[in-house]
Amino acid sequence: MQFLKVHGAGNDFILLPDLQDAHPLTSGVVRALCRPHLGLGADGVIRVAPPRKHVHADVFMDYWNADGEVAEMCGNGVRCVAKYLADRDPAGGDVVTVDTRAGVKTVHVSRDAHGRVERARVDMGPPLVGKVDEPLEVDGDTVRITTLSMGNPHAVLMVDDVASVPLADIGAGIGGHEAFPEGSNVEVVQIMDRRTLRGRIWERGVGETMASGTGAAAMAVAAAVLGMAERQVTATLPGGDLDIDWTDATLWVTGPAVEVATGNLDETWLTSIR
Repeated sequence: MQFLKVHGAGNDFILLPDLQDAHPLTSGVVRALCRPHLGLGADGVIRVAPPRKHVHADVFMDYWNADGEVAEMCGNGVRCVAKYLADRDPAGGDVVTVDTRAGVKTVHVSRDAHGRVERARVDMGPPLVGKVDEPLEVDGDTVRITTLSMGNPHAVLMVDDVASVPLADIGAGIGGHEAFPEGSNVEVVQIMDRRTLRGRIWERGVGETMASGTGAAAMAVAAAVLGMAERQVTATLPGGDLDIDWTDATLWVTGPAVEVATGNLDETWLTSIR
């Protein structure tokens, strides 16, 4: 079975082309693939399959987090899916539609001088804002969070210095809080200026990641609704920058999409973990 190792701003994935829909994933396979040292190591697995609910889309993104749980959406992952398709069909145009569990995402790709996709711009759809600057008691301390959905749940915490935040503890405390029965992704955000945010992301089912497309979008929305930033910002994350443009109609995330390697999974190993 073929695989690709891909990443968007350091948020890395194992991409499995399965356009015949012949290789459904299991939690055990996903966990084994994502495990460092003993597997390939990644934040998640993306199976590229035929479209499901939205049959007019080009493909379905079957996305799983590293813990073996299905996830609704992945902003960096959908850019990597678009790159995979557009690089292999350069005559097919520069717009890719991807069916996800959070609806169809339209992706506009940008190519380098050799025709390879290097960046992509994703129409994420409008955010659904929940509670704004809401107090939440976590492990005896009170923090103030803004909650919203980008097709998946987010809780955003504004801080003075992202580097000093014990994100493993805060992320687990907020993300696993009873206020979020299904769990939540957690972002900590430092305002650099009204058009620049610095952030770190704790991803549900993964832990801290170098970037997240939906997480960067959540950071931007929270900063805007709190009056701390404009609706068009750059989110600087450990893995690189993502550009966010929140319009009246939708929200766009623009960032890199990189293919690192291709290969084939050993069938004996794959059979042993199924």
